Amino acid sequence: MKILKTIVVITFLVMCATPALAQRPVLTDEEEVSNTVIKEIDEVFHAEDFTKRKNKKFPDVKGTMVIDIGIVQNGKVSSFFKVDSDIKNIDFINFMSDYILQHKFQFKLQKQQRYKIRYTATF
Repeated sequence: MKILKTIVVITFLVMCATPALAQRPVLTDEEEVSNTVIKEIDEVFHAEDFTKRKNKKFPDVKGTMVIDIGIVQNGKVSSFFKVDSDIKNIDFINFMSDYILQHKFQFKLQKQQRYKIRYTATF
């Protein structure tokens, strides 16, 4: 009976601790936010899902895009703005905008904090 109580207590503690471990970190330093955004967006653009979709819809699109990505408190992308691009395909630019706007970063920001990060993507 004592072993059963111990197992129940351990299970309860693990279940309570798991959400705390799963929470996203809160970033406060602008350089840290910028580096994390760039790293995550690089991962997104090299992910199999993105590559498949891009190659299926836009196999011939090649070039570079400079974009501004706005991030708000909960890690969501609030804005996508094409600053410059040698890619002229409007449908691809809209595809990129939609894809990025659906992304949620693996971190949070402090309350009322927003950042705009400039990113250069090469395809």
